[in-house]
Parts: sequence; structure tokens; C-alpha cells
Amino acid sequence: MLIFKSQNELVSHLQSLSLSESSVGFVPTMGALHRGHLSLLETAFKENTIVVISIFVNPTQFNNAEDLAKYPRTLDEDIAKIETVSKNTIVFAPTVEDIYGSNTISQHFDFDGLENQMEGQFRPGHFDGVGTIVKRLFEIVNPTRAYFGEKDFQQLQIIRKMVSKLHLPVIIVECPIYRESNGLAMSSRNERLSTKEREDSSVIYSTLTAVKNQFEHKSAEELILWVGQLFDQYPQFELEYFQIAEEETLLPCSSRNNNKKYRAFIAVFINNVRLIDTISLN
Repeated sequence: MLIFKSQNELVSHLQSLSLSESSVGFVPTMGALHRGHLSLLETAFKENTIVVISIFVNPTQFNNAEDLAKYPRTLDEDIAKIETVSKNTIVFAPTVEDIYGSNTISQHFDFDGLENQMEGQFRPGHFDGVGTIVKRLFEIVNPTRAYFGEKDFQQLQIIRKMVSKLHLPVIIVECPIYRESNGLAMSSRNERLSTKEREDSSVIYSTLTAVKNQFEHKSAEELILWVGQLFDQYPQFELEYFQIAEEETLLPCSSRNNNKKYRAFIAVFINNVRLIDTISLN
């Protein structure tokens, strides 16, 4: 398996390949890989002749320095997991200096308001950091298709918007959420949870499924109130937000329109670990 630590070496290698009749699948990650990441990789191999996965903890998308410092960095373990999918994977694991040089700051983006909802309200500057690194990685890898998980649905919509507005020649492929046996969405941050916290966190997905079952009969306002009251019963959790939004614009649902698709979004803290999840309500 080829592992590149610098963008120049990766670009040189990709340029040496015969790409005229090939397609390049790209899976951008921040490492600490789990089964969900590997499923993206598997899908990329099914649809492309060349597959690149990046492992890079991007500092500009963290608005919390402690969260950045605690984010797991497990490159050796990640490489071993990647090998279980295919030893033909190209791994790109650059340094911060290689990506940003001496100027580790974000470019500013206009995502037509998508960046102002939910995560954008609680993580200022986060999506500028996401846009900056994804755009840069697309420029380096020049992929045919790029694969993203549905769990970060707001991020997925923002990347789609960036690709559309900047006319980037890449197809964005949405992949389903992988869940643990109790329904908890797989996340690198789950590794920071104790066994008990992991068990308790099953309430996140059970709440989302309950909302989905009630959405046809209750208003978004009623369901938001119910979720808030529910989490008041769980002192180990801090509910940061629960929102029901229209999928395309991410604007809060004020009244249902049968021609639109809606989705529930949630973010909670348990022992200072931030967990997010989402579910389609249609």
C-alpha cells in the first residue's frame, strides 16, 4: 500500500498513472477510522479504478482548541484497517505545514446560508474550515468521485453547494450512516466514551426514530418541545440543539410541505464529548 506524506509526492504519483481511462475515488477523513469510514472506502473501490483516502486532522474546522487536542490520532491503526479493505488503497497523510504552509487560516465561503444553520450557529468558522480543506484536497487529488457519510448531512449539503458554485469537476456521493448495535451513529469521538456512556447514548437514535414515527401527526414545534423535555430527564446529557429542517435549504420547518423533504438533526454532549446524528423524516 502506498502512503504519501506530501502533496507533491502524491500529485507526482497520480500523474504517473494512466488516468485517461481510469476514475479516481476519494474518501477524505480525519482518521480514527471506524466501520463507517471503511464502508465509504468499499463503495469507492466498487465504482472506481483508483482510490485515495486522506487522513488529516484539519485544525481550521475546530472552533474548540481542547476538542482539536483530544481528537484521536491513530495513523498506524488506521492503515491496518484500510488494508482489510484493499492493499491497493493510496493513503494521503500530510502534515499541517504541507497543506497550509505557515498560514493556517481558512478561506471564507458563501454557502448561500447553509452555513448559518445548526452546526454553524454553535461552531463559528467551522464550515469555512471544512470548505477550505475539502477544496484543497480536491485540487490535490483531482477525484472523479468523492464519498461522504450521511451523518454529517449539513456538511454534505455544504460540500455539494461548494462544488456547484465553484464548478468543481467532482461527483459527490452520499453514503448511509453506519451504527453500533444500539443505534449510536459510528463516530471517531465514540472512542472517548466509557462503556456506560456508549450504552446511554442509544437514546439519541431512539429519540430520532420516535420523532420520525410522530412527524406525520405532530408539528415540528411540538416535536422540538418533546425532545427538549425528554433530554431533561437525562442529566448526563446536555442537549445543544434539536432541529427539524428542510433538506435542501436546511431552514427550520415551520409548516409541512408535502413536496419537500425534511430531516431531524441533533447534537448532544455527554462528558464533554459532542455527538451528532440525523434521520430522514420522509
